[in-house]
Amino acid sequence: MDSLRVATYNIHKGVQGLGPARRLEIHNLGHAVEQFDADIVCLQEVRGVNRKMQRVFSHWPTGGQANFLAPEGYEAVYRSNVVTRHGEHGNALLSRWPVLEHRHHDVTDHRFERRGLLHATVQVQQRTVHVVVLHLSLIHASRARQVQALGRFLQAHVPETEPLVVAGDFNDWGVQLHRPMSEFGLRTFEDLRLPTFPSRLPLLHLDRVYVRGMQLLHAHVPHGLAWRRMSDHLPLIAHLGWI
Repeated sequence: MDSLRVATYNIHKGVQGLGPARRLEIHNLGHAVEQFDADIVCLQEVRGVNRKMQRVFSHWPTGGQANFLAPEGYEAVYRSNVVTRHGEHGNALLSRWPVLEHRHHDVTDHRFERRGLLHATVQVQQRTVHVVVLHLSLIHASRARQVQALGRFLQAHVPETEPLVVAGDFNDWGVQLHRPMSEFGLRTFEDLRLPTFPSRLPLLHLDRVYVRGMQLLHAHVPHGLAWRRMSDHLPLIAHLGWI
């Protein structure tokens, strides 16, 4: 195996539209995840449970969205960031390879936005690969502090000698996080800024894959009517090579 295929996708809790036009997209998202054919899928805004939506949609999946979206043979890991009156949502990782361990690290910066890191250690043949799934704040100052919290977490829990992937929705409208991420040895596709938001007219490069101890080979964003309907974000699919 000479490369690793990683996808990151903010699925908008599996529901699109408002009011009477609201529709459940989680079943279409399941087909989309299969099409990625990715070794590792990093998901944001994933619902563990939502009792209100279960009443609204008779075909709401049971067992949590992460497990529902995992293709056959994949392992699903979910960690909650936000608990609401009706349920919870957070980050998830789907892996074709065995997940050795996983943990959640709270990086909430203020009480109006609960945020966390999902860290998983994945065994890819003879290699131990660390993957961090994140969804950063809507406020730049909070994002900057969350990146510093990420750096401290990596220093404490991820050996510099082992491959690392950090993927998710960075909400970095002004592309200001590349420099602080590089201070922790993390690189992304500097010359290939692929817009993923909003899905109907993608203009902003919010969804990213950063790596340390790996090569960035290629990345692409799927387009088309079906992709525009499933979420307010488009997925990003990256091909990574070993060093």
